[in-house]
Amino acid sequence: MPHAIRPDRRLFALSVLSCLVAGACGTRPDRLARVPNVYAEGRNYQAGQVPEFYRSVTPEILYATDRSQDLSENGRVEYLSERSDSLAFGRATVSFDGVASWPELVELTKAGPGRRPPRLSVAGFRDEIRFARSPLPAERREGRVVTEARAQRDYDAYAARFREMMGAQVRRSGTGAVLIYVHGFANDFPEALTTLANVWHYAGCRSIPMAFSWPANNPGLLKYFRDSESGDFSVYHFKEVLDLLASVPEVEQIDIVAHSRGTDVATSALRELVIRERARGNQPKLTMKTGTLILAAPDLDVGTVRQRLISERFSEAFEQVSVYINPRDQALAYSSFLTQEARFGRLDASDFAPGELASLRKVGLVHFIRVEGAGGLGHSYFRDNPGVMSDMALTLRTRAFPGGTLRPLTLDQENIWTLHSDYPLDRLPDLELHEMAGER
Repeated sequence: MPHAIRPDRRLFALSVLSCLVAGACGTRPDRLARVPNVYAEGRNYQAGQVPEFYRSVTPEILYATDRSQDLSENGRVEYLSERSDSLAFGRATVSFDGVASWPELVELTKAGPGRRPPRLSVAGFRDEIRFARSPLPAERREGRVVTEARAQRDYDAYAARFREMMGAQVRRSGTGAVLIYVHGFANDFPEALTTLANVWHYAGCRSIPMAFSWPANNPGLLKYFRDSESGDFSVYHFKEVLDLLASVPEVEQIDIVAHSRGTDVATSALRELVIRERARGNQPKLTMKTGTLILAAPDLDVGTVRQRLISERFSEAFEQVSVYINPRDQALAYSSFLTQEARFGRLDASDFAPGELASLRKVGLVHFIRVEGAGGLGHSYFRDNPGVMSDMALTLRTRAFPGGTLRPLTLDQENIWTLHSDYPLDRLPDLELHEMAGER
């Protein structure tokens, strides 16, 4: 049974956590991250494979959000940390500032260390669709509780508009793959977009990027708990996003990257959908169109993950699940102190029952990847560490599992993969050769 925490120590921990994560969850989110190691020596990016629509220094990023809106002092609409009962979809433009052309951006992607990265900024955004407030009005009909007819017709009309919008986006971009990013604690709306732009750019721009921005970045000393509650609030809306995307005939695959507290939003929504699809007699991976799930520095209770996700065989709904962990993650250390429970993003083998990791290894769908030399406060490494960004790019581009020539990670005796700071330079894969072989 955990020891009680003195109130003064809890307040101190809260203040430290707020300071840590204010920097750790979004370390320089306004700049292009360092070039991943996998693109060292000017190799592997393969700009010629990027869809023509996305060969731009002002790419279009889609978003879904349940943040509330207001007008700023200059009269522009901005998204806040407060909640909205209605879900909005829209388009944003992220600018690689100071980069004159797509060829110049490609050269920056190959440049490696030593060149100052360009700033990223949100040049503008606009809502395309705003659904009605949830919950929708309901009534009892023939012994069942159902949505009122008029409200259902309105919802169906919004859903049809969304399918038209996404179908057109697939045709414009030439890809039926969608990459969703779910941000963490203390992130605002622009940070969600610029962080996704980083991950998506280095993953090769071969999917439709969409940020799900939930109402995080609440003010005050209790911001961690306020953000956590807002994450719970957003689970239903993220389920809506996933359902709507899966209903678009042109969408073929949905990959998801979630960070920090965003992993709770993502896995809670996904778990509920997996349970629903199984109850309907469906194979969740097929009906949900889910591909790869990446959980970076997950701020999740280890025990809860074991009982609610692993025990329910959550992973079979995905091609694979990669979980990046760092035992020295300082933000999660304070989160663990506050909750008095081990956090998933800092786990080690002792957090599991004997033989449990070996059993997961047999299933082969969940990969625990320990990041060494994460740097800084060790929480935003998914974006800042060139080794981690390399592995994420390799995962999303090649669909490869760890341990082969395309993802040359090493497995330790505890069934945890190890990612060194210079990964994968000692065994750099040749992606051009891989894709040529795939085309034959």
